[in-house]
Amino acid sequence: MYAARVRALAATLFAALLLAVAAAGCTGGGGPPATPRSSAAPSRSGTAEDPHVLGVKIDNVAPARPQTGLDAADIVYVEQVEAGLSRLLAVYSSTLPSVIGPVRSARETDLELLRQFDRPTLAFSGAQSKLLPLIDRAPIDAVPPSKAPGAYFRNPERPAPHDLYLRPAKIPYRATGTDAVEALGMRFGAPPPGGRPAGTQTVRYPSARFAFSWSAERGRFLVSMDGSPARTAEGGRLAAATVVVQEVTVRPSDFHDRSGNTTPFTKTVGAGQALVLRDGKAYDARWTRPTAGADTKLTDADGRRVDLARGPLWVVFAPRGASATATAP
Repeated sequence: MYAARVRALAATLFAALLLAVAAAGCTGGGGPPATPRSSAAPSRSGTAEDPHVLGVKIDNVAPARPQTGLDAADIVYVEQVEAGLSRLLAVYSSTLPSVIGPVRSARETDLELLRQFDRPTLAFSGAQSKLLPLIDRAPIDAVPPSKAPGAYFRNPERPAPHDLYLRPAKIPYRATGTDAVEALGMRFGAPPPGGRPAGTQTVRYPSARFAFSWSAERGRFLVSMDGSPARTAEGGRLAAATVVVQEVTVRPSDFHDRSGNTTPFTKTVGAGQALVLRDGKAYDARWTRPTAGADTKLTDADGRRVDLARGPLWVVFAPRGASATATAP
């Protein structure tokens, strides 16, 4: 009698155990139950409070135009490179186009510039051999073709080396839905008081020229490069809601290109004058960034924050003393 009771109890406990295991298996899809993740826990692509961004180094000589996917960038940085030419660093976070390019090589300037963002991803075609160790040590997720060969392809309609393109969906990055402007610590808001009609603002490098002309119809500044309208791959006009012309120190670096030209280094840590273009007006401002890990801040003459117009932001790094002109509307 006693033995029978023991066997019955054991059978009951065993059945209960089987039911518990089966329930756990249902929640985990047949495997061990997953550890629940808090909605506030950081992930590979960041959170709303601390989003990661994708930076893509984009070619900007005449054979590389029109670029693809540039109009989807939250921020476009314009940098001077060898021989007085320009190159672009497009930053994405709120959304991703299906294709971006042409993709070109990284520069030392990019490493300091991207320190403003938390562990950004950088897509680029390669870099000078002496620069590669610096990229490896930088707090970025570097994704050149050697690390994600399936994400890059050659466009047979473009001449080399202006033919390399990126499919961002095939790299380990996902758009966060948060605008990279806000990830940078800047804010969208009302324009500051005052200002003057912007007309057309032009910034010149030794071998490149950028102009931004206000279009009341578009509510944007239309972009021109080297005297020609800058267009998207679909034929539309590239435009910016806000343009920041940021006066910086540009000095020679320790690196050179294949032709022996010295690579310039654009110093984006420090302080200086800036011109903010938004809503058809130009505002004098001051930029400050005390350390590489700090955000860039824009303030007016009274020290108040200068907010930006919602939409694409273009930041043009203008060498101190470079030629800059303004044309009245």
